[in-house]
Amino acid sequence: MTSSTALQDPLGQSDAFVEFQRRLARAAKVDRPVLIIGERGTGKEMAAARLHYLSKRWEEPLVTLNCSALSPTLIESELFGYEEGAFTGAMGRRAGRFETADGGSLFLDEIGSIPIEAQEKILRVVEYGSFERVGASQPTQVDVRIVGATNVDLRQHAAEGRFKEDLLDRLSFEVLFLPPLRERREDIPILASHFAARMAFELGQSQLPEFSLRAMESLEQYPWPGNVRELKNVVERATYRADSEIITEIVFDPFDSPYNPTVRSQETPAPVPVSFANEPELKPLRSAINDLEIEYVQRALTDSKFNQRKAAELLGLTYHQFRGLYRKHAQAFKDVPRPQNT
Repeated sequence: MTSSTALQDPLGQSDAFVEFQRRLARAAKVDRPVLIIGERGTGKEMAAARLHYLSKRWEEPLVTLNCSALSPTLIESELFGYEEGAFTGAMGRRAGRFETADGGSLFLDEIGSIPIEAQEKILRVVEYGSFERVGASQPTQVDVRIVGATNVDLRQHAAEGRFKEDLLDRLSFEVLFLPPLRERREDIPILASHFAARMAFELGQSQLPEFSLRAMESLEQYPWPGNVRELKNVVERATYRADSEIITEIVFDPFDSPYNPTVRSQETPAPVPVSFANEPELKPLRSAINDLEIEYVQRALTDSKFNQRKAAELLGLTYHQFRGLYRKHAQAFKDVPRPQNT
């Protein structure tokens, strides 16, 4: 099966990310095996796709196989194909991933999961460009560039006898290390805005979402054990849950139940009911929110001596978010006294 991952412009401007892209582009020009090492969620498959499409094989197939998703008994037939009658259920000849990728690149994700028996045959492909289908007696010739990816220590696997040292030597012509998100925090605002905009488009929203300063700070300070994939989930969830184009609430753990007894025991006790007999009649909620927005904007302007950028900071908003609120309630501020120039 060919990969559907298309070449995309990499998103990031941090030193760690730019250096990785520079090394990847250089390695793409050399027709040798490459290993991509990175934590879960760092984008190893996208990096492999970029490596392929920047290489001279870019017009040929990019074929992928998730090696951890297959049992040891299936992975050999998936990689090398089989002949009719090779085993029960083999009704005809079937090409494997190596044949499908002939002339192009084969991306082996979670390459550390491949059993030793299959590693023997992969080594032969790397050395001689040939293999035998399951149940075949004649070799098949292919021209394939192997790109492997993993988040495990392959050298440790080799020392423990779980990965062939000869194969590791041949696959590690170049080893590229994808930086985790915690090492490229400068890229979090760029990535978050990108994911939020895509979700807004999916939802049919006309305005691009923005993050409050507090929300963005929480994204930048979070450790991101799931890296870019986790950031994408968190941002998309926050975008679809937001009641306006300004995202203020970030939920990092969707499994954090409000009904957890431990959580409830730490909550503030419910307030004692009070009488509203002497209170003015309740306003409609929207009207009350408008009044509160006007009050807060007016107080922030007063405290900042009508410096709108400082007023935005006091409210935890970006300057453009503050300007949007100010224009929304401009009529209410037309008679507000301004400080006199001295």
